[in-house]
Amino acid sequence: MLLAMTQIDAAVAELRGTMAERFATANGSLALVTQRQDQTDQRLTDHEARLAALERGETERQKRDTTRLDALERARWPLPSVAALVGVLGLALSVWQLTRQ
Repeated sequence: MLLAMTQIDAAVAELRGTMAERFATANGSLALVTQRQDQTDQRLTDHEARLAALERGETERQKRDTTRLDALERARWPLPSVAALVGVLGLALSVWQLTRQ
């Protein structure tokens, strides 16, 4: 009977060791999953912030392009005025030549 109790105690101790190993493995796996979830949450937050900045037009490239476009528009404004002036002068010259004959 004493031998049977010793074998039972040994089996229970071995079972405890095995259970402790399995729990440690499960805890390690859960910790890894939690870490990856945190990383994914951080990446999602970063992407949301970048998307919001793009939608508001706050990226450096968008600011640079807006500044460049504004400069081009300001430099282009005299072209329609000059074209209208040339047209009016051409009309005036034509009328002057017709009245001279």
